[in-house]
Amino acid sequence: MRIFVDADACPVVGIVEEIGEKHDVPVTLLCDTNHVLRSDYSDIVVVGAGADAVDYKLISMCHRGDVVVTQDYGVAAMALGKGAYAIHQSGKWYTDENIDQLLMERHFNKKARRASRKNHVKGPKKRTEEDDEQFRQSFERMVLAAKKSNSADERADLEE
Repeated sequence: MRIFVDADACPVVGIVEEIGEKHDVPVTLLCDTNHVLRSDYSDIVVVGAGADAVDYKLISMCHRGDVVVTQDYGVAAMALGKGAYAIHQSGKWYTDENIDQLLMERHFNKKARRASRKNHVKGPKKRTEEDDEQFRQSFERMVLAAKKSNSADERADLEE
């Protein structure tokens, strides 16, 4: 089991590394050449700056039972399709039950922006300590769930 982070402008990298290290789970941060990352704990993978290059590299690296941190619904959908866990930087878990709705909302919002010819969208509100704490708690629950599931899968494989 590994943790993969779509780390371009990701505000929770420090929390991810802290929890990864606490639970002895390796972390890989992926970013494009427009970003500079340094880490004492994580592996860093720098990908060319092409459109969606980081997304595709992340998905090619993750496997069943891994954890993916991303704010991109498309990346989350692909991760879920591979049997990985996926979480938003807000702490919201992406699941098979909610991903279709999230993708549909993204599609409709994009169509509405195009129709109104408004391309400028206000950015996210300023991140608070409460946001970080919510993510921390939700992410740690996900890591523990993934570890438990992976252990059960390993036991089942040994019994076969």
